[in-house]
Amino acid sequence: MADLSELLPEQLPPEQAGAATQAEADDDMDVRVTCWPPLGQSSTEPKERRNIDFTVLLQTAQDIQPEVCLWHNHIDEHNWATLELKASPQLKDVAHFNRSGVQTHPIAHYFTASLERLSEHGHKISFTLKYRTGSDRPWQWIKDLTGVEDGTLHCLPYGDLSEDKTNYELSYYFSHPSTDIKVKREDAETSHTQLYSLTCPVAPAKGKDSGYQHHRLGKVNQGEKWFALVRLWSPWLAPRQGSGKKFELDKEGVLLSFLRSDGLHVVCLAISGVQDVLTTFIHDNEGNVEIKGRTDREEEGTSRVLVAAAETFELANAAVMYHARKIVADYGSSSAELAADTKEIESLTNEVKPEWLEEWYDGLTYCTWNGLGQNLTADKIEHALAELAKNGLNITNLIIDDNWQSLASGENQFKRGWSRFEANASGFPDGMKATTTAIRKKFPNIKHIAVWHAILGYWGGIDPEGEIAQHYETRAVEKESGVAGGCFTVVDPSEAKRMYNDFYAFLSSVGIDSVKTDAQFFLDLLQHAPDRREMMLEYQDAWTLAHLRHFSSRAISCMSQFPQALFHSQLPKNKPRLLVRNSDDFFPEVETSHAWHIFCNAHNSLFTQHLNALPDWDMFQTSHSWASFHAAARCVSGGPIYFTDVPGEHDIELIRQMTAQTTRGETVILRPQMVGKAMDPYHDYHAQAILKIGTYNGMSGTGTGILGLFNVTSGHTLREFIHLQDFPGTEQGKHVLSSFVTGQTSQPMHNGEEESHAFVHTELRPREWDIFSAYAMRSFTLHPRGKAQRIEIANMGLLGKMTGAAAVSGCDMYIESNGRLRIWTLLKALGVLGLWVSDLPERTVEGDFMVVIYGKVVPLHCVRKSEKSDGVLEIDVETAWKEMGLEAGWSNEVSVEVFVG
Repeated sequence: MADLSELLPEQLPPEQAGAATQAEADDDMDVRVTCWPPLGQSSTEPKERRNIDFTVLLQTAQDIQPEVCLWHNHIDEHNWATLELKASPQLKDVAHFNRSGVQTHPIAHYFTASLERLSEHGHKISFTLKYRTGSDRPWQWIKDLTGVEDGTLHCLPYGDLSEDKTNYELSYYFSHPSTDIKVKREDAETSHTQLYSLTCPVAPAKGKDSGYQHHRLGKVNQGEKWFALVRLWSPWLAPRQGSGKKFELDKEGVLLSFLRSDGLHVVCLAISGVQDVLTTFIHDNEGNVEIKGRTDREEEGTSRVLVAAAETFELANAAVMYHARKIVADYGSSSAELAADTKEIESLTNEVKPEWLEEWYDGLTYCTWNGLGQNLTADKIEHALAELAKNGLNITNLIIDDNWQSLASGENQFKRGWSRFEANASGFPDGMKATTTAIRKKFPNIKHIAVWHAILGYWGGIDPEGEIAQHYETRAVEKESGVAGGCFTVVDPSEAKRMYNDFYAFLSSVGIDSVKTDAQFFLDLLQHAPDRREMMLEYQDAWTLAHLRHFSSRAISCMSQFPQALFHSQLPKNKPRLLVRNSDDFFPEVETSHAWHIFCNAHNSLFTQHLNALPDWDMFQTSHSWASFHAAARCVSGGPIYFTDVPGEHDIELIRQMTAQTTRGETVILRPQMVGKAMDPYHDYHAQAILKIGTYNGMSGTGTGILGLFNVTSGHTLREFIHLQDFPGTEQGKHVLSSFVTGQTSQPMHNGEEESHAFVHTELRPREWDIFSAYAMRSFTLHPRGKAQRIEIANMGLLGKMTGAAAVSGCDMYIESNGRLRIWTLLKALGVLGLWVSDLPERTVEGDFMVVIYGKVVPLHCVRKSEKSDGVLEIDVETAWKEMGLEAGWSNEVSVEVFVG
């Protein structure tokens, strides 16, 4: 990986006016205000709800009698009215997870109110608050005190979009599209969705010059807010958000979404990589969305765009991504050569067993890049691994990053070309095989060793005088001006498959069994149309075939978020899931980059969740001042976890919170099954709102919804209600919520119409984070002594881990014929298993529970009631495993049975 930090364009979106803290509504009484639905944000009211419920919490240090009013335009958009909120007692379903442990404002005053929905049609309601701390005190407007903007509620129209085939044409969503855009209605794979496919011509390439053409899609109708994923620069995507009627992008977009005033979401996807056409979105001076097409073929091309409208962003987003996969399958292999590549890829995929990739996906990985620097040697690598082992860190995977290769001399890395397959003699004097042999002998816990290389060899391509150039036909190509621009030498695309096959065969022979392939965006930087159309797909397929054939798809795709790779290599599901870098780099020395890095990855995942990929949020350092912030984000990402510590500089406790030890002593990460993603695409980076990253683990309805909470603001404390409906997968049933940071657990909550106050109140200062988990509860009726007794159970996974629920790979609960309740849990690693038991305070460990591992009873002292949270039964599986002298069977997993009498 090259050090590109000084060459990067500005990453962050432009500052937006009006940013201020939501939480610090302070007058001389020092009152703190939290509102649901939230101020300064947009919320959508489900169409099933006829009433709109408001909840306001005032926290004070003194015992006062405050009053609160809601100021709203519920009846008429242009006429505002006041609604007095009623004081309520402590709401039974509200939990307080107080991070600091000390409540500086201990007195809570709750207020509630409802507005009846007045229309069947979709519409918007704006609102704000004012309060006073006594009848003789002046009214305080929240906006005046804090600068927080009005809250917005979007009420969805009644009816089903997917059933209406007449009223909703494309013109309902966009005004005055160009007449040369052909529109076709499609059947969406998601419910309650309208889907349209758009095609428009692109002028052909002429000689070396690509052909370009723009088409006006139009202005979005009733647009209130928008979200876009733009090409930050050639290799990376990044989010952008905006509001108001005028749409403007600072970079070309790949995915757009608009929130309308009626609550409908309109998502637009530009498809690339089909028939050598690149399609993106831009805007004109009047705020119209424009489709920009570029073709590298010498005949007229076609830009393809999908537009979907639905009641949620996720439905519309899924609709365009699912249909895009069909289009790529239909048109992506238009030539005989591409069709042959596709067939061979599918044949090789059939030979890859899913279990072969388990360690690659879930093993804790160390990367040499930031920790060891660019002057890389075999001795430095062995020293770093020895330090890890000394600290008890048994990593599973090792990535030998940039600067191991043999390179020609040059003034900088962009002028240095790759000369031969073998490692450079100065850093690896005995060759790569000697290095890997020594590593595997000294550190047998390391299962996979990967090396870094660029897609075209190195940052400067191929050394025209080197061994590689002597064995393969080469050509000189020109890259666009800018980062690494200019002419350089590459292996001719006609030889790409042979070169990659030979190179990976060599790597395999010297003990390398995986790769990290970087700088893939160089294919999109090629200046001339003939080079682009001959190299773009040929190199992608050559690399795919090689890593499938030699490494069973143990590969990391890096700097590859250019559209042609997204749709050609990463969207199709005809091969194993690929690890793909999800954003720009982790820059340890750039203070302003850290919160943005998390924000960017969370929003990029709204797109990449639908690729045949696991998003890689990049390495980080555990001894860094932002370490726990990064660690928590990696845990909820649903992707791999890499760290790049300087030898000896490790936060062992933090690493233990991210990982667990298997029964064979291997260190694994606890990766949720669903990709983590931002829960609201429209909150911009400068908004005073907690960034919520949602993921899920387990079977639908019985698993765990996980929510990572991050304060990415630049100096404000944020207080919010986190509603049960914010968690993925909690639509039905009861759940128990917990906080990782505080260790607190809520009482059961139900996400139903009758219980609208099922939320947690939380507070995060700048740079603070937490991870909340919502565990599904299951109810049973026991009959002790013939009397019916209801009991509710929730499986919490491993306690003390950021995503401990992800340690559960199987769970079943049922009442046996003898009347006992049996709870079976299959764990992928050791630790302390937690069970929430509704009547635990009334039970004794000795008299009511028996725990068994592989048929052997667990020692009584390994089972206890939690001292942190009422209702939590702790089972120390790790201690029991060691004391009972158990040994691993054919798998890493351990089966735990709990019997409740």
